[in-house]
Amino acid sequence: MPPVSPSDRLRQHEPLSRHTTFRVGGPADLFIAVNSEEALIAAVRWSIEEQLPYLILGGGSNVLVADAGVRSLVIANRARRWEAEATKGDRISRLRVASCVPLSQLARHTLSIGLAGLEWAVGIPGTVGGAIIGNAGAHGGCMADTLAAVRILDGAGILRDLAPSELGLGYRTSSLKGSGADAGMQRTIVSAAFNLETGDPSELQAKAAEYLRRRRRGQPKGASAGSIFVNPPGDFAGRLIDAAGLKGTMRGAAEISVVHANFVMNRGGATAADVLALMNLARQTVLERFGVVLRPEITLHGDWSGTLSEID
Repeated sequence: MPPVSPSDRLRQHEPLSRHTTFRVGGPADLFIAVNSEEALIAAVRWSIEEQLPYLILGGGSNVLVADAGVRSLVIANRARRWEAEATKGDRISRLRVASCVPLSQLARHTLSIGLAGLEWAVGIPGTVGGAIIGNAGAHGGCMADTLAAVRILDGAGILRDLAPSELGLGYRTSSLKGSGADAGMQRTIVSAAFNLETGDPSELQAKAAEYLRRRRRGQPKGASAGSIFVNPPGDFAGRLIDAAGLKGTMRGAAEISVVHANFVMNRGGATAADVLALMNLARQTVLERFGVVLRPEITLHGDWSGTLSEID
């Protein structure tokens, strides 16, 4: 067993619905929660030594876990340290944070101390690590704009520092996305550094407040994974799904939101199969009506055997 604190015990059959924002997902064969970067590294290295497949779960947003659960070790990453590094230049400060720091919390902190570059992220769910993997963004900004370096643990358990240019960062994607498909290629984000410019705290907070107001007006409240599909070039996934007449469509207790059609909501008791059925319906209908292939923004994890899946 990896050397972790007494509160982070390895346990069996932990329901992952407790650890995802969708509130769906079956049990993990094995589960462990880690509260520090050192414990995260130890758990991953132990998994590699034991030749045990593993899945890193951060804030639990932007993922859909199968109803049958996950046939591997799930490492719930709760490492949330951050620290300032040496100031670089007169107007640039570098901040290094652990991968499970909530992105919105980081954004609020930087605004409060007068550091610009992450104001777009106020109100964005998920963690820094997950945001890097999907190159999250909003209001014209994204992670790639301020990311300076990423510390990863590679598939051999070796720590490496990577520059943003080595991450294949693109629109809502990176070379880290989906890397768990091959255990030998799996890379775990341990921490990240950002270069942020000095700004006026009151001006930055005012801008962030406006972004947050827009977000609250246009996005639904409740259990979801965030945006389901990536916006296709020159259009919006939500507009296409709405134009296809699918707002309010339900499968089981899952619903395509009436507020924003690119959100699927768990109205209470939804299953992963319900969500997947709506995703497949949206993709098929939009393709038939408009000739556009919607690409998922969320990632699917776990044992989908016996489930009809058209999601690639």
